Amino acid sequence: MTTAIIDDLKGENNQAYGELYKAYFGMVEYFILNNNGRTDDAEDIFQDTMIVLLEKLRQDDFMLTASIKTYIMAIAKNLWFKRLRYAHRETEFTTVHDNKFYEEIELAIEKEKTYVDKLQSYLHKITKHCQGLIHDMFFKEKAVEEIQKEYGYATKHNLQNQKYKCVQQIKKMKEAAEKENN
Repeated sequence: MTTAIIDDLKGENNQAYGELYKAYFGMVEYFILNNNGRTDDAEDIFQDTMIVLLEKLRQDDFMLTASIKTYIMAIAKNLWFKRLRYAHRETEFTTVHDNKFYEEIELAIEKEKTYVDKLQSYLHKITKHCQGLIHDMFFKEKAVEEIQKEYGYATKHNLQNQKYKCVQQIKKMKEAAEKENN
């Protein structure tokens, strides 16, 4: 999905924006509502996020180093925090972004990558079955119905129980790693 969406965005395909909106606006809105914002703010920030994303995609040297979801959230968070910082001055937000803004986004993505790297190490320590299940659910973002059928779970409830058990395995690996580091 990601490669097709990026190609569509570069080609200025409006359908790609619609797909991104359906997939990720809710998460941006949730973040903003929980950080002193309103739905109107979330809509503005999401639109500005799409503009920044498009500007980045147009750069020849741009490489997406995280999932599009992570990238969108990093941009949206930075835009929202920037807006909050300048709100008391009543400075109108503009879509002109300085290098510091892009550096903040890159830093947020680097922090996310570090988290993903740690998560990958935990994933290598859990059962093969759980590795596959977690990978399909969270990294490939497969539909629940597809995973249920592929893994042979009779009900969605059975799948959710197995997902819970797999997540618990990851938590145990994380706790063990943290104990080693202390």
